[in-house]
Amino acid sequence: CFGFPLSIFFIVINEFCERFSYYGMKAVLTLYFTRFLHWEDNFATAIYHTFVALCYLTPILGAIIADSWLGKFKTILYLSIVYAIGQAVLSVGSINDLTDHNQDGTPDAIAVNIALSIVGLILIALGTGGIKPCVSAFGGDQFEDDQEKQRSTFFSLFYLSINAGSLLSTLVTPTIRASECGIHTKQECYPLAFGVPAVLMAIALVVFVVGSKMYKKAKPQGNVMLEVSKCVGFAIKNRFQHRSKEFPKREHWLDWASEKYDKRLIAQIKMVLKVLFLYIPLPMFWAVFDQQGSRWTLQATAMNGDFGFQIQPDQMQIVNPILIVIMVPVVDSLVYPLIKKCKLNFTPLKKMTVGMFLGSMAFVAAALVQVQIDQSYPVFPAAGQAQIKLINLGTVPATVQFQPQLQSVDVAPNKETGYMIFETSELQSLHIISATLNETKPLKLLDRQRYTLPFKWGPTGINSTLIEDNITSKPGNGKSLVRFINNSNFTVNVTMGDMAFGELHPLSVSNYSVVPNPGWSYTINASMPNTCTVDSKEFGYGGAYTISLDDCVGKKLIITHFEDIAPNTVHMAWQIPQYFLLTCAEVLFSVTGLEFSYSQAPSNMKSVLQAGWLLTVAVGNIIVLIVAGASAIQKQWAEYVLFAALLLVVCIIFAIMGSFYTYIDPNEIEAQFSKEEKEEKKDQDGNEKEAETDTQL
Repeated sequence: CFGFPLSIFFIVINEFCERFSYYGMKAVLTLYFTRFLHWEDNFATAIYHTFVALCYLTPILGAIIADSWLGKFKTILYLSIVYAIGQAVLSVGSINDLTDHNQDGTPDAIAVNIALSIVGLILIALGTGGIKPCVSAFGGDQFEDDQEKQRSTFFSLFYLSINAGSLLSTLVTPTIRASECGIHTKQECYPLAFGVPAVLMAIALVVFVVGSKMYKKAKPQGNVMLEVSKCVGFAIKNRFQHRSKEFPKREHWLDWASEKYDKRLIAQIKMVLKVLFLYIPLPMFWAVFDQQGSRWTLQATAMNGDFGFQIQPDQMQIVNPILIVIMVPVVDSLVYPLIKKCKLNFTPLKKMTVGMFLGSMAFVAAALVQVQIDQSYPVFPAAGQAQIKLINLGTVPATVQFQPQLQSVDVAPNKETGYMIFETSELQSLHIISATLNETKPLKLLDRQRYTLPFKWGPTGINSTLIEDNITSKPGNGKSLVRFINNSNFTVNVTMGDMAFGELHPLSVSNYSVVPNPGWSYTINASMPNTCTVDSKEFGYGGAYTISLDDCVGKKLIITHFEDIAPNTVHMAWQIPQYFLLTCAEVLFSVTGLEFSYSQAPSNMKSVLQAGWLLTVAVGNIIVLIVAGASAIQKQWAEYVLFAALLLVVCIIFAIMGSFYTYIDPNEIEAQFSKEEKEEKKDQDGNEKEAETDTQL
């Protein structure tokens, strides 16, 4: 079809569906841990990076199985089945109603959900990692030797399908996750957010199987990684056995393998080890890079995602693939040629060094954003302190004096004060003066608590109620809270959307309830005694509100909004600079790194370098889970600075290592060995002829 083997279209479609499945699931994973399983941020981060590390360790296993035992086709087939089962198990594990027997919206046996989720993730890691090194190589096997141009086009289509799957899934699954579903209670729809990727993985498997009769299936021919490992192992063992001084030293420790392995293989391994030595500092870059899906997503939950339409925190990850699609051609066609025109020697290792520096700067930018977020958080009372907020629900101004002679506050009608901090041991009472009336109210406040005191002028005096807020932190996960206070003279029954707040007596307050979608406007119904309605204004994400039910005029409810905790004010757009810096770092580091590695190693050793490269990604994620699990740093901005500093130090070390590296041309070395082998064979043939002549004589 168009000069291509028909089989490769099945492979490209399979890759698109598989990448959609993987990135779609991964996009919502961190929020699933924190919001559904209710794991603490550090633990959720550690488990997330453990999963990613496993996804990058299993490709080595997949490559060995494919090359030494099953072949690429069977490896892809069997591990895709494991992969699809894992996605299905994860989706089932995220069903809230699975163990919610009392139908209160909370699983009665959360351990069942956790166990299913972990089993699902392990199966997914085995599947996605195991097929990673096989699919692109299997696609390449479908072409004849004279179809080099078509093979190159296939790889372009293949990587386009990867980016398309990543881009689309990162946009779709967070939107599904933010919707509500459930049998007994409506909550964030994780079963569907994981279910759609599971369906896509099943489609990927079906598509791959449908094309099975068209595939060229090469037999396993042994894995070069095993051969390299055996050669290195033999050299170390042989050197250890001949460690005494009576044995002469050899030029390189790998030369101790020459008794068993030929010179060409030893020379090839030497070239590979030179590159692998440069890989040692690289995990630190991946430790920074892969935090887009964990720490940066958690950072976005405390930000304002209103772009005229609501962006979900886990959708911000889409900035990276969008920028990659733009940046790669711009850098290749404009930036690099411009640098070349300026006659600057911008070698691959220098590009990688600059990439590491930009990665460090990305985390400096993330730290600056985090400082702004932290400054927007409300101040809560410390030990020995309490906070009081006053709300004047009356129609006349009032003055409130805190006794004994601590401070005095004027409160206008239908207005509130901010939360005021007092030492609990000092504050004894408050004195309210409104028009000709006054009242003294004794107080006994608890440590670290917030209180609201609504009051109003009444016919018999000043009516007031001291309410304990029962809120000790800003609402997390972008949620908002709302409560109602009855400012009428009737007992009122209140509902807002599907939420029922029950009956409220005059000047009584409901408990806080979570607003399911803070960006929406809800219809508020109240019986006063006739049913009155009004639409609320939109609630900000991460805020807490008190709504006063004041009156009913012509069946229209009169309400007043009071802001207890300000919503998220730092806009998600402030994350774009850090994503931009990290994407620039990725283009310089990742793309250049693979290109450099392949240019410095023999063609038959490229799989060894790919395994080493994937191993650096795995180790980088292990670094993050160690820091997240063991770090005593309390402030998130300080952790960002720590990672930025570590990457900067590693960047300097890598620059020094790179300055000592000598670039080689493996093809020249290969040609030299081929020439020597031909000469040896020629000499050997000549000796055999001489021996044959002697025999005849």
